Amino acid sequence: MFRPKVPTMPQPTGLTTPPAVVEPTAVTPHAPAPASTAATPARNRPAVQLTPGTVLALVGGGTAVVLVVGAVLVSMLLAVALTAASVAVCALTVRSVIARR
Repeated sequence: MFRPKVPTMPQPTGLTTPPAVVEPTAVTPHAPAPASTAATPARNRPAVQLTPGTVLALVGGGTAVVLVVGAVLVSMLLAVALTAASVAVCALTVRSVIARR
């Protein structure tokens, strides 16, 4: 009942056709396209321009990320500390109950 049923590959029956013959074709080279004579001049400005507004936005965004990550880490540390305190109280309670018997 719990054995997997593996399908069997059926064997081909009857006549099979031979594979098609691939005939080579002639390759004719073509003339390359003429290169453009007018080249665009390279610009001497940086790819990213930092204006005072973007710097302020980056600093604000970085501060927000640091605050959020810090809050998450502090809350996780608080959760671990509360769990450890609860386990310690439970252990002391169980020990005192066993000691009274």
